[in-house]
Amino acid sequence: MLALESFCARFMRGNRRAVTLLQASRNAVRASVYISPYSPVIGESMKVLSVPALLLILGATPASLAAETSDRDAPTLGLALGSGGASGLAHIAILEIFDELGTTPDRITGTSIGAVIGALYAAGLDADAILDLFDDFAGSELDALTGLARSSLRLRDLIPLRLGHDALLDSSEFLRFLSEHTEARDFDDLRIPLAVVATDFRTGESVVMDEGDLFEAIEASMAVPGLFAPVQRDDRYLIDGGASNPLPYDLLQGHYDYVIAVDVSGQGEPNDTDDLGITDLLFESFSIMQGSIIRQMKRHDPPDLYLVPATEGVRLLHFNRIEEIMDQAQPVANELREQLATWGVDDP
Repeated sequence: MLALESFCARFMRGNRRAVTLLQASRNAVRASVYISPYSPVIGESMKVLSVPALLLILGATPASLAAETSDRDAPTLGLALGSGGASGLAHIAILEIFDELGTTPDRITGTSIGAVIGALYAAGLDADAILDLFDDFAGSELDALTGLARSSLRLRDLIPLRLGHDALLDSSEFLRFLSEHTEARDFDDLRIPLAVVATDFRTGESVVMDEGDLFEAIEASMAVPGLFAPVQRDDRYLIDGGASNPLPYDLLQGHYDYVIAVDVSGQGEPNDTDDLGITDLLFESFSIMQGSIIRQMKRHDPPDLYLVPATEGVRLLHFNRIEEIMDQAQPVANELREQLATWGVDDP
């Protein structure tokens, strides 16, 4: 009996749902169950049912409990990748940890740059391949006001200016470049379930896209107001998802054992007022708004793990600083590795 109680204690520590079930069922069996007020399984503040009652409530034998425990050795994980322009390259450092551990999230949600990188990863590209992809064109910083690239024209060619139209930049070449690196064209082609977020310009409501044309959804999710044109999808005009849900971990809450949210919005970093251009003013204002939304979300329902990579000095189109961004992201990548280990996700 003591061995069985020890087994059930280990089972309970790894199964939060069982704890909830026991709490709900305790009153129904109180008359026939011994309750220990000092059980080490839950702690002094929570009373626990005896082993026979535990088996009765769960409708399980010790053998089936063992099978259940084995099934839960690897927890289910939801990963939310937030919006943040070039700062979002830090998402790659997070994905490197999953590759290192030989595991993947069970579902990814993303907004803006988080949608871009999340879609590439969900399509089957590993973190190194995504890093190489961005390194291919990130040799320069684009000044959207003057159209001048400070070191080479590669990024300018990928995101050409469209002054005089309804936006400063045209994202079509960038999206074409991304599409050349994956065969996925539709959400159904992805290896990992994905949802990306945009915002309905008319209503201000979040629009969650998890089916249909993948690159149209990405284009809508990254349509920063004033920089990229809105995207018409069905009867809606869609703009950047950061306007309504810059860190869409709420779409994962309650569906997975653990939810990880990666915030690259730059909140908490002081805004640099030196040499500001129109893109900087637009994006920093947008970032302030996103930070406010995220703070409200966290107060209401925080994720299990909230990661904030350092983004000091990084602006909207600083893709040429990819190495610096990756270096700054290493501390939170290490934090993720350590937390995954405590959740039972270890080195393969």
